[in-house]
Amino acid sequence: MVTAEEVRTAEQLLADPWWRLNNLYHIIDKAGKKQLFKCNWAQKQLYDNMWYCNIILKARQLGMSTFVCLLFLDRCLFNSNVSAGILAHTLEDAQHMFKRVKFAYDSLPEDIRSLRTASTDSARELIFNNNSSLRVGTSMRGSTFQYLHISEMGKIAATDPNKAREIVTGSLNTLAAGQYCFIESTAEGREGVFFDLCKVAQDQQKQKTKLTKLDYRFHFFPWMECPDYTLNDTVPITQEAEDYFKSLADQDIYLSPEQKHWYIKKASIQGEDMKREYPSTPEEAFSSAVSGAYYIKQLDLTRMEGRITKLTYDPELPVHSAWDIGYGDSTAIWLFQMVGKQIHILEYLENSNEPLTFYLKLLKSKDYIWGKHLVPHDAAHHEYGSGLTRLETARKNGFHLTLAADLSRDEGIDAVRHLFPRLWFDEIKCSRGIVVLDNYRRSWNATQGHWGSAPCHNAASHGADALRTLACGLEFLTYTEITDREAQRMYEQHNPRFSSMTPYNN
Repeated sequence: MVTAEEVRTAEQLLADPWWRLNNLYHIIDKAGKKQLFKCNWAQKQLYDNMWYCNIILKARQLGMSTFVCLLFLDRCLFNSNVSAGILAHTLEDAQHMFKRVKFAYDSLPEDIRSLRTASTDSARELIFNNNSSLRVGTSMRGSTFQYLHISEMGKIAATDPNKAREIVTGSLNTLAAGQYCFIESTAEGREGVFFDLCKVAQDQQKQKTKLTKLDYRFHFFPWMECPDYTLNDTVPITQEAEDYFKSLADQDIYLSPEQKHWYIKKASIQGEDMKREYPSTPEEAFSSAVSGAYYIKQLDLTRMEGRITKLTYDPELPVHSAWDIGYGDSTAIWLFQMVGKQIHILEYLENSNEPLTFYLKLLKSKDYIWGKHLVPHDAAHHEYGSGLTRLETARKNGFHLTLAADLSRDEGIDAVRHLFPRLWFDEIKCSRGIVVLDNYRRSWNATQGHWGSAPCHNAASHGADALRTLACGLEFLTYTEITDREAQRMYEQHNPRFSSMTPYNN
C-alpha cells in the first residue's frame, strides 16, 4: 500500500522538471538499445544556461536535438495550453525527430500516460488532453507556438536560402517576447541567417550586454569538452597537427594526448570538414568553407599564406576591372592591379537594381588611372530596352569594355582555381567579396540528397562570376586599348555562333 509520505515524495519529484527529464523518458541509444535518458554534459550546460531565445553552435553527436525534443514533450505533458513546434531540415529528419518524441511518450509509465492521453496521434503531431500539443515539420508558418526548435539552421541557410528566409519571416514570427526558441546547428560558411544570428549573439556575449527577451543567447559546445572524444592508442603527430595544437594552446586551449590522438584520427576521415563538424572555437567553425564550395582549398591556402592583407594602391600602375553585369539583377566588380606576376585585388563592388550607367559613374568617381574593363561575352548582346549593346552604352559614357574569352562555366571555374596562387586581396575593401567566394558552391539536389554539377544561383554567384571574368580576360590585358569594333571582332572570334546577331558583322 502506498503511504502518504511516498505520495508527497512522488509529487515533489514530478514537480521538478530536471528530475523528470532524467528519470521519465526513454530513448534508443547509438547501439540501438532502449535506455533511460540522462542529460550529458552539453545538455546539462544548455539547461542550466538557457534563455528565452537560444542560438547553439556545436560539434557533432552531442544530442542537442534529442534533448530539445524531450524538453518540449515534458513542457507539453506537465503544462496546459502549451504549443511546441520542431522544425527540421528535411521531411525525413522531421519524421525521425517525431519518432523520438513518440517513442519517449509511449515508453512513459502507464500511470502518467493514462493521466495525459494523446487525443490526436498522427504522423507529425501529438495533441494531449490538457490542450497542449507538439508538432514536427519542415515549415511552421501560420501556427502559434510558445516553444520552437529549429534544427540544422546552418545547413538550411546554405542549401536553401529561400527556405531560411521563410523560417525567419514565418516560423520565428510565431513567437512573442517571453516565449522560447532553440536554434542549433553546425556551421556552414560565413554567410546566412545562422551565421548572422550567431555573430550578433556572440558580440553581445563578449560585451556582456543585458539581453532582452527577444535577444539570442550564444551557446558554443566544442568537441574537446566531450569526454567521449579521446583515444588511448598512440598516434603519430604530424608537424601540421602539432602546429594546430600549438595554435590552440596560444588561445589557452590545452589538449590531453588522448584528445590529440582522437582528433588526428577523426581528421584523417573528415578531411576538410573537420573544423566545421568538430570545431575547437566559434571562429574556427565559421572559417571552414560551406559544403559544396568551389574554392575551399584555394581560399584556405590564400589565408594560410597571408595573401588577405592590407594592400596599397600603386599610382604608377593602371587599375583594371572585371565585371559580372546583371540584367535586372546584381552587378559585381573586382578592381585590381597587375604587380609583376601578382594580381592585387584592391576593391570589391556590388549593387543591385541599378543600370550600367550607375556603375560607370561609380568608377569615374574613383581616383585611379584606369586600364582595361573586362566584361563577360554576353555584354555584346543588344538590350531589349535601349537596343544598344553594353559595349555601346559604355562607350557613350566614356568607357571601352573588353570582352573576356567565352569559356564554358566549368572551364572558367578551373581557370579561377589556377589563378588563385597569384591573387592577393585587400582585407577591408574586399571583405564582402571574400565572403562571396567562400559561399560560391554547387547546387543541392534535395530530392536525391547530393550536390549537383551546376552552381547554386544565390547571393554569391555574381561576385564569383566576376572573378571568372577576370580569369577568362587576363590574356587581353597585354593588348593596347581597342575600339568597340575591334572588341566586337574579338568577341566573334571566340563566339562565331553569335556573329550574325552583332552590329559589326561585316
